[in-house]
Amino acid sequence: MGKKVLVIGSGLGALSSALRLSSLGYEVEIIEKHHRAGGRLNLLEKDGFSFDTGPSFFSMSYEFRELFQSVGEEVPFEIQELDPLYYVHIEGRDKPFKIYKDSKLLAKEFEGLEHNFEEKLNTYLTRAAQVFYDTEYRIVKKNFNSILNYFLQMTKVPKKHLPLVFRSFWKELGRHFESEEVKIIFSLVAFFLGATPFNTPAVYSLLNYTELKHDGYWNVKGGMYKIVETMLPLLGKRGVKIHYNTEIVSCGFDGNEIKYFQDSNGKQWTADIYVSNSDAASFRGRILGRKKFSAAKLDAMEWTLAPFTIYLGVKGKIENLGHHNYFLGSNFRKYADTIFKSNTAPERPYYYVNVASKSNSNCAPEGHENLFILCPVPDLRTKPDWSDAENLKTEIIRDLGRRVGYDIQSNIVSETLYTPKDWEGMFNLYRGSGLGLAHGIKQVGGLRPANKDEQFANLYYVGASTHPGTGLPIVVIGSGLITERIKHEHAIV
Repeated sequence: MGKKVLVIGSGLGALSSALRLSSLGYEVEIIEKHHRAGGRLNLLEKDGFSFDTGPSFFSMSYEFRELFQSVGEEVPFEIQELDPLYYVHIEGRDKPFKIYKDSKLLAKEFEGLEHNFEEKLNTYLTRAAQVFYDTEYRIVKKNFNSILNYFLQMTKVPKKHLPLVFRSFWKELGRHFESEEVKIIFSLVAFFLGATPFNTPAVYSLLNYTELKHDGYWNVKGGMYKIVETMLPLLGKRGVKIHYNTEIVSCGFDGNEIKYFQDSNGKQWTADIYVSNSDAASFRGRILGRKKFSAAKLDAMEWTLAPFTIYLGVKGKIENLGHHNYFLGSNFRKYADTIFKSNTAPERPYYYVNVASKSNSNCAPEGHENLFILCPVPDLRTKPDWSDAENLKTEIIRDLGRRVGYDIQSNIVSETLYTPKDWEGMFNLYRGSGLGLAHGIKQVGGLRPANKDEQFANLYYVGASTHPGTGLPIVVIGSGLITERIKHEHAIV
């Protein structure tokens, strides 16, 4: 007989899980707090512009192919490989660094800065590749039934990688490169994890392999939200129902099983199996009332930086911007050391700028650009007051205009600002943390909140704050992991 699955939330992890489970014959329903699907992978449409609100590119494109092949479908959206991958503007330099996958082209960018760069790069990436392949199936694509099970699995990872667990990303880069510019640019992947290279384990050097050698970075033709838009019809074809503007606030249980979840209007939602795509840590505290995940306990955990995001529709074409751009100052170490601790907005902010209209003409009216600006800032534990948001926004726009030689402020025709407080409210992000729990050594693999509930046999978790972690392809992998659990533990007879 069939079994019903209720999925709470509709981020990519939820949609991927619903697609896999419905293709196996489970009856699936999704409930979503927001007015549209996608979670952080969402869309803002305003004044003739469209903006991807969160993720703006991804790596490991083959994980999407695996997802759709597993349900008998072709990938429903088109992707384009980015080349260059991104541009990095460092204060004091006349032109940005262009970051290419081609090692010879990349070497030219660092001429005069790093002797024997290409040779050093190949040595570094060879080591990073070993980390990637030695952990992919032993750790990343593996379910853990207990912390002991996780540590036993860790013993199967070659011991030569052990120092990378305890060494910082920055120190690992220093073992291979001398140039400050090279180390800064290669360490930017740590910011993709919502952290800094000084508090991120060196094991994540594997991300340099995925970007520079393995699969690169990809843009979705028409904008990133096409991922969601093209998945929804596939879910509809399989009978998956989605209920919007519905927020879960409590639950009912009997013994070791959830019996229902209740929304803010008092309606009870029942199923045989439940999957939460809400933050795996805060959900346990906020909805299940677990003391281990109380606000005090959560606040003591390590969380990723919060997003401060600006969405601008700008008249004119800005020649000195690529599709993906990073704008950094001249005080990288000091900035990284203080960004988590300051209760004021950064005075000389570091930020990322995505110009989707460089690759997708549908994102902006003709003769215009759409700019998505992301400035990582402290979460709401450290900086709860955002009354100075306008000042930070003005400083970023002024700085960006100065550095690209274009009067952005005078040409703005559309403007939207989201502070960490907005992100917290829109998507239930704990303290506004953009990517959920950080990936320090105490919060990775089997040490993250588990993807199966500790008490309830019919409750599972998918998303950034559970195993295997954050990032679009990673949560797609996570959907496969919980699908395997559900197939084994709640098989359709």
